[in-house]
Amino acid sequence: MKIEKIHHVAYRCKDAKTTVEWYTKMLNMDFVLAIAEDHVPSTHEPDPYMHIFLDAGQGNVLAFFELPTKPEMGRDENTPIWVQHIAFKVKDRDELIEYKEHLEANGVEVLGVTDHSIFHSIYFFDPNGHRVELACPDPKEEELLKRLDDVKWDMLEEWSKTKKAPKHADWLHAKELEKV
Repeated sequence: MKIEKIHHVAYRCKDAKTTVEWYTKMLNMDFVLAIAEDHVPSTHEPDPYMHIFLDAGQGNVLAFFELPTKPEMGRDENTPIWVQHIAFKVKDRDELIEYKEHLEANGVEVLGVTDHSIFHSIYFFDPNGHRVELACPDPKEEELLKRLDDVKWDMLEEWSKTKKAPKHADWLHAKELEKV
């Protein structure tokens, strides 16, 4: 028994049409499907909703629910805003820069490019307040991932005991520390 892949990831949106238009324009995603019901199929709760699906590439699906009868959307105030996000992979740094320029030209505030050593990212928010990341692989990604793979269990074990960042992969951000 083994999970094949993520079928879809679902978030809440403020407005389904605005969300579809934003993701198709800003991230070039295709609008795949819309389902609207007056009852929730799993719970049978009487509650109208619009469920939209967008193609996030290679069989990955990003979905949203608009829930007009529920209280206004919020977020977990106990979790920093940078933690909860969805990240999409782009081909390379050139494409990452193209997206950054495209987003900024359309009025989206973009943070980055941030160098995470194994990949490089930009960050921004969609019209619903969800944080989105676009990431491209570093040219040395394969080599760097191998080094991280070699220490992952030791790092996890140390973290579980101390709740302090283990030093097994300090090399990841060594060049960032050199800038300080």
